[in-house]
Amino acid sequence: MSRIEKMSILGVRSFGIEDKDKQIITFFSPLTILVGPNGAGKTTIIECLKYICTGDFPPGTKGNTFVHDPKVAQETDVRAQIRLQFRDVNGELIAVQRSMVCTQKSKKTEFKTLEGVITRTKHGEKVSLSSKCAEIDREMISSLGVSKSVLNNVIFCHQEDSNWPLSEGKALKQKFDEIFSATRYIKALETLRQVRQTQGQKVKECQTELKYLKQNKEKACEIRDQITSKEAQLISSKEIVKSYENELDPLKNRLKEIEQNLSKIMRLDNEIKALDSRKKQMEKDNSELEQKMEKVFQGTDEQLNDLYHNHQRTVREKERRLIDCQRELEKLNKESRLLNQEKSELLVEQGRLQLQADRHQEHIRARDSLIQSLATQLELDGFERGPFSERHIKNFHKLVRERQEKETEIANQMMNDFAEKETMKQKQIDEIRDKKTGLGRIIELKSEILSKKQNELRNVKYELQQLEGSSDRILELDQELSKAEHELSKAEKNSNVEALKTEVISLQSEKADLDRTLRKLDQEMEQINHHTTTRTQMEMLTKDKSDKDEQIRKIKSRHSDELTSLLGYFPNKKQLEDWLHSKSKEINQTRDRLAKLNKELASAEQNKNHLNNELKRKEEQLSSYEDKLFDVCGSQDFESDLDRLKEEIEKSSKQRAMLAGATAVYSQFITQLTDENQSCCPVCQRVFQTEAELQEVISDLQSKLRLAPDKLKSTESELKKKEKRRDEMLGLVPMRLGLGTEILTDFELFASMVLSKPSKRIKVLESSPKRNFKLYFYVFPTFKKNES
Repeated sequence: MSRIEKMSILGVRSFGIEDKDKQIITFFSPLTILVGPNGAGKTTIIECLKYICTGDFPPGTKGNTFVHDPKVAQETDVRAQIRLQFRDVNGELIAVQRSMVCTQKSKKTEFKTLEGVITRTKHGEKVSLSSKCAEIDREMISSLGVSKSVLNNVIFCHQEDSNWPLSEGKALKQKFDEIFSATRYIKALETLRQVRQTQGQKVKECQTELKYLKQNKEKACEIRDQITSKEAQLISSKEIVKSYENELDPLKNRLKEIEQNLSKIMRLDNEIKALDSRKKQMEKDNSELEQKMEKVFQGTDEQLNDLYHNHQRTVREKERRLIDCQRELEKLNKESRLLNQEKSELLVEQGRLQLQADRHQEHIRARDSLIQSLATQLELDGFERGPFSERHIKNFHKLVRERQEKETEIANQMMNDFAEKETMKQKQIDEIRDKKTGLGRIIELKSEILSKKQNELRNVKYELQQLEGSSDRILELDQELSKAEHELSKAEKNSNVEALKTEVISLQSEKADLDRTLRKLDQEMEQINHHTTTRTQMEMLTKDKSDKDEQIRKIKSRHSDELTSLLGYFPNKKQLEDWLHSKSKEINQTRDRLAKLNKELASAEQNKNHLNNELKRKEEQLSSYEDKLFDVCGSQDFESDLDRLKEEIEKSSKQRAMLAGATAVYSQFITQLTDENQSCCPVCQRVFQTEAELQEVISDLQSKLRLAPDKLKSTESELKKKEKRRDEMLGLVPMRLGLGTEILTDFELFASMVLSKPSKRIKVLESSPKRNFKLYFYVFPTFKKNES
């Protein structure tokens, strides 16, 4: 019989997670009663017993709430452990350990069981085995000798499920089946029933499939028989076709021979017909020649041959003259083309000059407007109305230069005054700074002296307090003195008075000496105190001097490299002052130059704004010109369009000349083929085989002759349109050249002049003085004589 002995709990429910919080429970035989208030942990102990024996968690939990809450423990990981010591059915001692861990994630907790450990004692030695949960569950059931259902439903039944004997019949039967281990037999019967049902269903499916397979087999046998019969028919058909082919071969050879003979016959027939036609044509020509001949030559063949050669020489002479005339014609055509090209260039030059004249007038108007605005701004008389002559322009330039020089002198005078004032103020600031430094040092010394005096005052007060304490001592001494005097009088009565008086006198003289010595010592003490104060001040000044020397040394060491790199050597005080003075002078000069450059920059900014406006206007003009070019050309590639148009005009001219000569040529050919009964082509001398072929050529020539005037008319109209478009494009050539060069070049040049130095402007002006000189005066009205 198995028996539970001890159990330890750590980190379960409200049990602590530290080793010191581990709780150990000892179970007594035959009965252990757990008594305690609500929340003491009685149910937790039963749940721990159930979990360690069966591995099942309490109802309603999956382990997360069975372990101590990590939030309450303020830990990320919480480990729980349950250990049980018991004796199995054989009386052997067994210890079982189950461990769990609960990790707090960002939104929820994660629960995980760890490997369990079973420890057995065999032959006095402990043997530990790490096993999975399922293996531990089986081992616990076999060791305790009780089924899992009895452990869950009877022994360790949870208080929430303790009323299961009062539940419904089905649930009650299920519980008893689990307790008496009848569930596995019921499951086996259910499994057998399901297997039988599944196999019956498979048998039905196989029977249905077998039926269709039989049908397919019969159909396959039928198709196989058909294939066999068709193959036999195919073999017999192939043999028949082969026999037919053997019979057809000699017939094909015979047919080829017949076709060859037929082609020879047709060729011979055509030759005969051509020769007959040529014979008839020659006879016809002979008869026509005989009819046309006014006089029949009656001479011999040699004479006829001589006459023929003379005629040939005449023909060659005429051909030579024709070639000379053609050369002359080509020369004239070339001169005509050159003249046309020169005409085009003159038109282009005319357009360019006209564009330059228009631009020059625009520049003059812009110059006049700028002169008027600048004259109004500078309050110059005589420049209210334009246009201005060259004399007015020179006068205006002279006045502007004079005004500029005057303003420059005033500005320089003001800058010098400001520089002198600045120098004076700087000197005053330096003097005040030196005074401030000296006063600060005096204040520090006075503060130190004041602190020392306060210390001395405290010492004096302390001494006074001590002296007040010594006054009581004086009273005591007076009492003692009176007592001593009383004793003295008593002693005088009893002693020699003269001897005592003598002794007293000697003591008084000694006392007077001691008083003098004391006063002398007091004087020396006062002198020593005075020397001490002086020595203290001297030590302070010495310390201050050493501090200053140290600061000077640090400053020298910190700036020695810079001064050496600037001067080439480490300077003394006078050299440094001279160098600073020269640098101050350079700074003043640099400020003067900066003021001049700022003034020039302001002028350049104004000119830049003016140039931006001009550039915007030119860009608008450029856009309008480009739109005009696009309207005429249809694209932005002006040069290629113009070249293509010239080529098209040349092709159209050739086509027009060809069509103009085609009318006479076609008429001559038709006359030769109809009136003269010529049976051969007048061009290639090919002999027409039939009259239909001749009539076809004649009708073709007549149709071309009818269409020639219309084609000539359309070609001429198209040529006129192209020539008109060419003239328009040639008229736009100057504007195109202006777009590509002058408009953008001028304003890019002036924009670079605005942003460049005066010397660079002079170089720009020197590169193209005629084009830029006049524009420079209204773009840069503030330049000086030394920049011109």
